[in-house]
Amino acid sequence: MPVAIQAGLWGLLSGSALLLGALVGWFLPLPRRVIAAIMAFGSGVLISALSFELVDEAWRQGGFFPVAGGFLGGAAVYTGCNLLLSRWGAKHRKRSDEAVRKQEGSGGGANGGALALGALLDGIPESIVIGVSLLRGEGVGLVAVAAVFLSNLPEGLSSAAGMKAEGKRPGFVFLLWSAIALSAGVAALAGYLLFAGASGGSIAAVQAIAAGAILAMIVDTMVPEAFEGTQDYAGLIAVAGFLVAFTLSRLG
Repeated sequence: MPVAIQAGLWGLLSGSALLLGALVGWFLPLPRRVIAAIMAFGSGVLISALSFELVDEAWRQGGFFPVAGGFLGGAAVYTGCNLLLSRWGAKHRKRSDEAVRKQEGSGGGANGGALALGALLDGIPESIVIGVSLLRGEGVGLVAVAAVFLSNLPEGLSSAAGMKAEGKRPGFVFLLWSAIALSAGVAALAGYLLFAGASGGSIAAVQAIAAGAILAMIVDTMVPEAFEGTQDYAGLIAVAGFLVAFTLSRLG
């Protein structure tokens, strides 16, 4: 199978967690505490993956300046886009609490587009990383795929639960998350095709940009939900996720 197709399929697998989470959140509503615990664990896994699979690898390939510039640049771009989406109604897109989602206009009836764009904003850097990881010729980074999958699962869970509480129709919800899951596969495919043949410094910069965007996403959208739902246990659960991902990366 062509490597580019493999990249797309791995991206689709990680994105499918959005649809899986939406299905569970709609038909088998979980307690908010459970969703928040998954969010905390996924945050730890993602932080481990971006530290050792992205930033460390980018440092070895490109050195300090591509990593520093890309890392800060990715965070800045994500933050700017996230601020715009927050004003449109996607600030609390990962929250499962209806009251929280309705704050500052985030629960308005016309925020479906903002939720979709917010999910795309969260998922595109992660999916591009999956595609770029195959450029090394060592196979896909399974820890990175697992980390993205775990970060997508609670987003689908919390958003579907919140949208159900807001009165959204199931057809709209599942079509939305199916389209976003498909876009994850397209982004991974694009990440591989766009940067095939690129220099080590260029790939390092892309990895650093994605890592900066992912870390900003974790702090802006995942950590608040994780802490509000689990309170004093959020840090411990996140550390457990970090340790699991770190161990898997070293065993691999």
